[in-house]
Amino acid sequence: VQLQASGGGLVQAGGSLRLSCAASEIIDRVIEADWYRQVPGKEREWVAQISSDGRTNYADFVKGRFTIFRDNARNTVYLQMNVLSPEDTALYYCRADVTKDQYIYHDNWGQGTEVTVSS
Repeated sequence: VQLQASGGGLVQAGGSLRLSCAASEIIDRVIEADWYRQVPGKEREWVAQISSDGRTNYADFVKGRFTIFRDNARNTVYLQMNVLSPEDTALYYCRADVTKDQYIYHDNWGQGTEVTVSS
């Protein structure tokens, strides 16, 4: 199942962006989802996770600034990013386990959305 991440863009330091992640096809529901990010030349790093029951976990470097949440009616997962700094500049990816036609599809990824934070 292909996911689509969107909402990236250019923002000044201290600003905010909201990323969205949704399936490009009809699914039953999102089970669990994560956001990752990657800077060219560096390894992809995990940012945040939301479980099927809404529990959330965050990497230390985004705690208190980023919020992951979900809209089950829209089968969409969001990442609200506040107090952005240039160090948050990266390509952001979403990953999710979903159900479709009562089958579970694990480890589905989006194509990434670029976030650039200017100083």
